[in-house]
Amino acid sequence: MMDWTDRHCRFFLRGFSRDVLLYTEMITAAAILRGDRARLLAFDPEEHPLALQLGGSEPAELAAAARAGEQAGYDEINLNCGCPSERVASGAFGACLMQEPARVAECVAAMRAVVRVPVTVKMRVGVVSAAGRAAHEAVADFNERDFEALHDFVRRLQVAGCEVAIVHARKAVLGGLSPKENREIPPLRYDVVRRLKEGFASLPVVVNGGLREPRAVLDALAWCDGVMLGREVYHRPFVLAELQQALHPGATPMPTRAALIERMVSYAARELAAGGRLAAITRHMLGLYSGEPGARDYRRALSEGARTADAGPELLRQAMPAAA
Repeated sequence: MMDWTDRHCRFFLRGFSRDVLLYTEMITAAAILRGDRARLLAFDPEEHPLALQLGGSEPAELAAAARAGEQAGYDEINLNCGCPSERVASGAFGACLMQEPARVAECVAAMRAVVRVPVTVKMRVGVVSAAGRAAHEAVADFNERDFEALHDFVRRLQVAGCEVAIVHARKAVLGGLSPKENREIPPLRYDVVRRLKEGFASLPVVVNGGLREPRAVLDALAWCDGVMLGREVYHRPFVLAELQQALHPGATPMPTRAALIERMVSYAARELAAGGRLAAITRHMLGLYSGEPGARDYRRALSEGARTADAGPELLRQAMPAAA
């Protein structure tokens, strides 16, 4: 998630589950090749397993960026063909690429040729170029022609070397809805993703979109190969610990919030010593006490305290609710 899942966020989330595969925010291939590569690709070793999510549409650029990601130590290279943001579409990457299956296949093949780690693709069940009432009508319908287009898209990617298809179970509306509306208005079509999996028995298919509770995730895992969670994890990160326990009962103890905070105190001390900003870390920790007594006071103390000039790692302890 752009501007959300940066390296501080990912380090924080790793504390909840040792097994979950974490993804970077989408980084354009051009930024990696022509920008501050070391900063963009930086991560802490504790973040593993970790996937680099790329944005782009030029095979040679994506191949070079994928190679740089593998050299930096990432465990997977993921191409984003699912983000419907207008600023993404204007750069010829994201969900608009689903309208160019041959180009996406060429991009996947180019990346696959230069890296040994898995190359995967994030996508929607379809895309719609419309606005207003026409957009709402188009996303509400999913016909056989839509499925054939999705099936052909995935088939081309599999032939090109894609090892996992990650499917957001909604259509994306290009230009007619905001990114937030694109996550809420198009109906969820888990049935489409399930049918897609049935047609690609040998290709791992991961479902994304609308899954919030551990029970719903476990139900989905009965027919798909994986589940991707986004904003729910950001706002209620303890869901990762709940899933870790449900999938691997007894393997590791449930983490306590106090222990998670101590882990972040040590991390913040290292980052501040290297010139980092406390607020850049604490902004990702606001959901730690979600649903618990004192959650509002915790968020306020962390948000306001991190902006003061003399704020240090001890703020994370001081912000803990009294009842914790």
